[in-house]
Amino acid sequence: MIVTHTTKIATLALVAAALTTVAANWATAAEKVSLFNGKDLSGWKKFVKPGEAADAADKIWKVSDGVIHCEGIPIGYLLTEGEYDNYVLRLQWRFPGKPGNSGVFVHVVGPDEIWPKGVEAQLQSGAAGDFWLVGGAKLTIDEARFDKPSGRHYYRMKTDKAVEKPLGEWNQYEITCDGDTIKLVVNGQLVNVGTKSELTRGRILLQSEGAPIEFRNIELEPLKK
Repeated sequence: MIVTHTTKIATLALVAAALTTVAANWATAAEKVSLFNGKDLSGWKKFVKPGEAADAADKIWKVSDGVIHCEGIPIGYLLTEGEYDNYVLRLQWRFPGKPGNSGVFVHVVGPDEIWPKGVEAQLQSGAAGDFWLVGGAKLTIDEARFDKPSGRHYYRMKTDKAVEKPLGEWNQYEITCDGDTIKLVVNGQLVNVGTKSELTRGRILLQSEGAPIEFRNIELEPLKK
């Protein structure tokens, strides 16, 4: 085969394009942040309600086999040491024994207390994907799904198929915080959207709220602006 100058140029262009694609993929992968290393709770701090024993926080949270195990009692939480904005947070959770309650807070600000100011993406069995606005946090959500007696709770959207997996199976949460908009996706289904959030940056929190729960594969992907 005769290789012409034009052929060489075309070949070089294809190689360059391929290298650019690979580099872009590497860049994307490098931007993802693992918030849990699978070995210990580096990057997180523990908090329990005042009055509990000094070692209570250490008894609540354990790590083994790449999983964070939470006893659920006493009440408390894990909180990231870092603050974040404009990201997609992905994590998996399950209730290993019986249905229970917990939640993932985003945009947490202010002092440690039960509970700090932030937006809660609910994890309660049968209600994963609900919003709770905690500590006076403000977010605009469809008023048709407002739980008026609570004053700060919004139900998830109704869907044609089950949102949560059977008890004991792993569920996937995808929480997108894009500017002042927060979207909740559970097991691939969009279940809630809030806009005009007063809070757009803060820490991420995992609740201990009365029942054993497990977390794994906690990853944050920054959004490109």
